[in-house]
Amino acid sequence: MGDAVDRFRSTIGEQQWQRLLCRLAELNCQVKTRGIRSYREWDLITGYDCGEFWDWDLYFENIYMSYYGIHRYCRMNLERFLDTQVESGFIARNLVNPYLRDQFKPFLVQIALLGYRQSGDCRWLQGEYYDRLRRYLSYWFWYCDHDRNGLPVWDGAAHSGMDNQFRRTGDNGAALCEGVDLACYLVRELDAMTLLAEALGAAEDAREYRAHAKALRELIAVTYWHEEDGFYYDRNERSGDVIRVRTVAGFLPLWADACDKAKAERLVHEHLLNEREFWLPYPVATWAKTEPDYYQQRIEDECNWRGPTWVPTNYMVFHGLRRYGHDELARELAYRTFDMVMSENDTREFYNAETGAGQGRNPFWGWSSLGYFMPLEWEMDYDPTDPATQIHPIAMEALGVAF
Repeated sequence: MGDAVDRFRSTIGEQQWQRLLCRLAELNCQVKTRGIRSYREWDLITGYDCGEFWDWDLYFENIYMSYYGIHRYCRMNLERFLDTQVESGFIARNLVNPYLRDQFKPFLVQIALLGYRQSGDCRWLQGEYYDRLRRYLSYWFWYCDHDRNGLPVWDGAAHSGMDNQFRRTGDNGAALCEGVDLACYLVRELDAMTLLAEALGAAEDAREYRAHAKALRELIAVTYWHEEDGFYYDRNERSGDVIRVRTVAGFLPLWADACDKAKAERLVHEHLLNEREFWLPYPVATWAKTEPDYYQQRIEDECNWRGPTWVPTNYMVFHGLRRYGHDELARELAYRTFDMVMSENDTREFYNAETGAGQGRNPFWGWSSLGYFMPLEWEMDYDPTDPATQIHPIAMEALGVAF
């Protein structure tokens, strides 16, 4: 670990190293004083100061907390969401004022697994909560897959988390986009459920989830890949047509280990590294620059996913690149993301992919915090999203920073 830290420190320089240590101390103070919030007598974690708790944000927030050896919010937040489940299996994607059409994005089981991998204890899931996870996963494939082809749909752009990508996922309630990102998240959920089932002694369940994950990976390869364009596009469930919009979601099969080597090469060289599409000065743009409705500047209070760079998608693409052997490119993306988040005086919600300027909430103490650790993860060959990786409190062990 010492050599990895030395390489990281040498690469960024002593001045930036000292700025990083100060930034992390400030960030942790913000998390402790503004991000740990009381909800019905429970202290829960959130990256937002609006008093709301969100779905996929929670996964990435808990990865950040894992850098400090803190895993209790994997369970505490998760239990609060599981307690809201209705009979159909539905769990809303937010907690306080829930959107009752939008199911929790497929990160719920991965959060449970992340906590288990740190604590070594998943007995709290035995019985009721395990059954709730099973019904939650079933909801996706029963209630959200209207044509029964094995590929569920997003309810709309906001449900996908990429809030204003309407041309891809439709308005709220459209329920027509078989999102490639959704399928990739579900693959990762099925993988996580396989491991939890094994840990709880549910061998038959584990076999079923493993087989389902394999089948879904095969569906991703067949359904979403566009041979002529060399890209993964979403599918319109109602018409069967390809939704020919190039978005960062098209790179997520790398993270889900759902494409073969030849497809990965085309995806990377024809699109990811294309400076006219995604590889802007501060990559990865979330919407190809060639799309007619691409723009970088935020309009009013929107969360703009039609151009700006968001750290969580960078983080998934980064680890996907490593999975497919693009180590040097992953390194470049990690350090560019680090430079981007360090270019501001505070952590920001998202960033202008052309200038690196921070946008959205200021300060922000949610998932953008992963940008500070991506280079160190590269230097250490460390991926906390991979169940085969032993999780370490790398902030404390490598940087000497406590929470």
